[in-house]
Parts: sequence; C-alpha cells; structure tokens
Amino acid sequence: MSIAVWKLPKTPSHLMKMSDLAYFSLRESLKRSGRAEVGRTMSTGAFCIACGASPPLTSERMCEGCLRQRTTLSKIPERIQQSRCVKCDSFEVRGRWSEMDPDAVADLRIRENLISEKRAKQVDVSFSVESIDDRTSRLHVEVSGSIEGYGFEGQHEVLLQTSNAVCPACARKAGSYFEATVQLRSSGRRMDDLELKQLRKTLDDMLENMEPDAMFFVTKEGPVTGGWDLQLGSKAMAKNWGRRLVRSFGGTIKETSTVVGSNDGIDVTRLTLSYRKPAYGLRDVIRFRKQLWLVDGWQKDGPSLRRMDRFERTGVSWRDMEKSTVVCPTAEQHLVEVMNRDSSAVEVMDPTDFRMVTVALPYDDDGQSSRLRIGFIDGAWLALPGATGE
Repeated sequence: MSIAVWKLPKTPSHLMKMSDLAYFSLRESLKRSGRAEVGRTMSTGAFCIACGASPPLTSERMCEGCLRQRTTLSKIPERIQQSRCVKCDSFEVRGRWSEMDPDAVADLRIRENLISEKRAKQVDVSFSVESIDDRTSRLHVEVSGSIEGYGFEGQHEVLLQTSNAVCPACARKAGSYFEATVQLRSSGRRMDDLELKQLRKTLDDMLENMEPDAMFFVTKEGPVTGGWDLQLGSKAMAKNWGRRLVRSFGGTIKETSTVVGSNDGIDVTRLTLSYRKPAYGLRDVIRFRKQLWLVDGWQKDGPSLRRMDRFERTGVSWRDMEKSTVVCPTAEQHLVEVMNRDSSAVEVMDPTDFRMVTVALPYDDDGQSSRLRIGFIDGAWLALPGATGE
C-alpha cells in the first residue's frame, strides 16, 4: 500500500509573521520553566490507536494483534449456484456455455467468487473437490498471503450446487432450428456418391480444425434431386464452408436471403447458399477449343488450364468452360513404371492388359523420372505433363 506523505512548505525567516514571534517567545519561556520537556516527550510517542500498545505499528497505526482482529484475508460465499445443460453437459460461464471438467469448473467458480483483502500481497490459493452427488460438491479452499508484512492464512468450505438447464444451442437443435441451407449441386451432370462424400467430408474437416462453437451444428441433411441439401445452425458456418468448397473443388456460389420473421423490430432472415461444382476436377484432361488441356488450378472467375502438348497456361471463365468436355478424368489416369526409355518415348505396361506399349514423353520430362502418369485419350495412351516426382 502506497502512503502519501504531505509536508508543509517552510516559511523563510525574513517573512516570519508576528504570531510566529509570539509562539517562539512563549516556547522559550516554557522551556526555561521546564514544562516544555514533558510536552515534547508525550507528543513524540507512537502507540496503537485501538489498544494503546507500543510499536511496531502498521501504516494505519495498529499493532499486530489489533490488525489480525480487524482484518480478514479473504471472503467467499458459503454456497455457489451454477447451471449445467442436461443434454451436452456444458456449464454456463458469464452468459456463454462451455464444456469443462469438474476441477476446471471448481477453479473457475473460486476465481469468480473469492475476494481478497485489498492490501494483501503474494496471495496463494489451493483447493480440493469433494464430490457429494452428481449435482453437489464441497470445495475446501485454503488461502495464504501477506498484509503489512504479516503472514495471514484462511480456510473456507463452499458448497457448489448445480442446477439442470438447457443451453441455447441444444434448445435450438431440439426445435429443429436452422439459419442457413446449403445446396450441393453439379454443373451439367448428376454427382455420384463418391463426389458427395468428398464434398461432405470437407465440412467435418472444417469443424474439427476450428475453435468449438455451439451454434455450428447440422440440423438436417439428405439427398435431393440433383444433389444434397443441409440445414445448418449458423450463417457463418455456411459461408465458411462455401469458401472452402470453392478453394478445394472450384465452382461458383450463389447466396440469397429470405425474411422469416421479426425480433424487436429487426428482420430475421435465413440464408440459402447454393454451391455448384464444375463438371471437371483438378488434373482432369478436357477438350477446350479443339485442344487438350489439364485443369491446373482454381481462380475466382474460373479455372487455370495447362496445355498438354507444350508449355502454356491460361485462365478461363466459368462461362467459357461450359463449352468444354472432359475426355480423361483423374480417376481414369494411371501412374506407371518406365520400363525402357530413349530421347522421345518410353515403354510402359498397359494398365488394362499388361502389354508393353510405347508412349511419347511429355514436354516437361526431365530424362530421369522412373514413373509417368498416362491417360487413354482418343484411342491411345498419352503421357500427362506435370507428373514429375510423383
């Protein structure tokens, strides 16, 4: 505790008032009579303001005994009430709900309710949890610290009682609540089960790698004509997933909002997010403008393409790609071992009948690769560029 000491300014001798002169003349006369020595001895003696004991004293002029009688190191209620969700076992903490183990909950409640003396320093708190039943625990709390240089200790027993409740997220799940609908579709064709599983898995991966959020849940999902629909508990969850789908598989997203009610004069809306996956994927071979290209990557406005027969890259819009056709998807491509090679071609084993076939080298061949990626295009096996090092 910091103590401010105020000192009156000294008055110069040449500005001394007449009253000061009278004071000193009176003091001199008392000093000569001997009575001044007694008054001075009484004025300089320090004592406890509570019991009159002699020093040492605290900053508030009390002895150690009186300080201990009038000071409590810490205070905490004898009974603490908390709420726990009966469905997900999460606890209410400052208006939010979190899943916590019993020791963490006890530590949190002690921090919230324990009040230490404002002058206390080096305060240490330890506790143990005694479980009484599923909804009641007894907390044994020990506190130690220092006040005015004296060591203090305190012990408390607190009854921690838990009331059953339902968190907002579980209440919304039980009521089939949702804020967004995500529609998974494909351009120009019907998606197969493998594609749907790949798209759906990205949602699970996203939720696994994100910070837990009680509102990130799936209310309902299932197949529909042409794709798959999901009802999600959060608009933010739907938008995050949509961006992830575009980065991984390309395609386009269309968002629409519908007003479904009003809350305190504010419109309540639901989001419909429609994701349309392109009819081609990364490393698929397509025929575009009478030439063969590899799908090399995704951009905002469309895919980036790589020429099959020479080093050339270009970006194409989604609209222009509507005129393209897939001639060899990634699923029909094969990684094969090179049996023999020369400067322009290699011999590999046909993946279908295991006969030796000759395949022209891709333009980016480094002359040392022991493997090539090939695809059956226009009645012949062709080596695909960009497979070096696979």
